[in-house]
Amino acid sequence: MSLTLGVEEEFLLLDPDTGENAPMAEKVYAELPDEFRHRSRREFRPSMVEMVTDVCTTLDELRDQLLTARRATAAAATATGARLVAIGATPVAEPVREPMDDTRFRKIVAHYGPIARDPAVCGCHVHVGVPDPALAVRICTRLRPWLPVIQALAANSPLHLGADTGYASWRSIQLDRWPSLGPWPHLASVADYERTVEALIASGEMMDHSMLFWFSRPSANFPTVEVRVGDVCLEAADTVLIAALVRGLVDTMASPPAEPVAIPDVVLEAAHWNAARQGTAGTLLDPRSARPRPAWELIAELLELVAPSLDRHGDLEVVTAGLDRLRRDGTGAARQRRLLEAHGVTGALALAGDATVAG
Repeated sequence: MSLTLGVEEEFLLLDPDTGENAPMAEKVYAELPDEFRHRSRREFRPSMVEMVTDVCTTLDELRDQLLTARRATAAAATATGARLVAIGATPVAEPVREPMDDTRFRKIVAHYGPIARDPAVCGCHVHVGVPDPALAVRICTRLRPWLPVIQALAANSPLHLGADTGYASWRSIQLDRWPSLGPWPHLASVADYERTVEALIASGEMMDHSMLFWFSRPSANFPTVEVRVGDVCLEAADTVLIAALVRGLVDTMASPPAEPVAIPDVVLEAAHWNAARQGTAGTLLDPRSARPRPAWELIAELLELVAPSLDRHGDLEVVTAGLDRLRRDGTGAARQRRLLEAHGVTGALALAGDATVAG
């Protein structure tokens, strides 16, 4: 049986002339065609919009929903004088740091202080249908060694203050300031999970249950495992690739060939930092051995691991071609760097906007 898929994508609204974040979200939502309103979500910052897919079973269906939503939202942004760009972190500056006018958002600012006024960041969240909470917890624990590889493949935020940071995912580095965000702990049961969450809430690190931002988690709203480690992808084809790999991993980890050994959290955190820094351009830390390995060697091992699941879902050909394309053309971060070198900041962002809606 095919596992269901759903994707949430967050986008930035930029000023076409300066590249700065444009606080136009409410106007963009008002411009959306009626058939896309139910797939829009109000985001924390007025320079961000979020679009979600319906529940999908095939990659063709997912690709169609991603592209139509991106194009409709980009057209709505253009109508307001802004540009929609699929980029993981604020590339130039964010003049308006206050959240959208919402009671919940104001409470977040009051609780977390200046962290909540950091420049906006945009992620890609992949949901895979897993209705059994106990299985969802076990899957999240088994996913731990592989999510740095997904993070590296999705890296798409090299810019900050109009310059190259040297990181493939500046979003990942910026988000390190947030509490209750990072790798899923090594948990064995739903009871372990619930005790851990209650302790974090009791400490004040989490304001409430909705503020759990681990890289994987049982969704609070849907019967799914949610993987939220990646930057929003530059092109819809990249999103499809990441979603297919995540579904393959979740399916494989439902009945893995062997139970994973416990990985020290500090080693796993180092693997995620390495992925944010390098993307796929150098070595990645293999958290199972605590040793660096060529990134594409680990990616090949991931593909071998999930290939049976990809084959069952009819995704193997798409994923193989997508990985070949990324190896040839680079991640979103690598493509942005080439655009930056050739066209400067505003030119690169304009072309990134074109890539956002490319087929």
